[in-house]
Amino acid sequence: MFVYSPTSSLACLQKPRATNKRKGATAMLEITCNDRLGKKVRVKCNPDDTIGDLKKLIAAQTGTRYDKIVLKKWYTIYKDNIKLADYEIHDGMNIELYYQ
Repeated sequence: MFVYSPTSSLACLQKPRATNKRKGATAMLEITCNDRLGKKVRVKCNPDDTIGDLKKLIAAQTGTRYDKIVLKKWYTIYKDNIKLADYEIHDGMNIELYYQ
């Protein structure tokens, strides 16, 4: 569904934007973690969660201990105390899942 926008000088069609009901609420991210051995997990989390929180959510779904999980993207190993937003992890992103 497109909405007519008379405010622009070209009067183009724009998609309506989704808004959050709560003030200051952030949209949840859906991150896909793949270990390339048969486990592929989709996890929902917030951008202000830490990598350690993400590991705990992955551990809950896979049955692996969270301290044995290593998350990587190419050669970058994600550290537990850094937030997802600081690493610029966005919705729909794929992260490599390794075991220690």
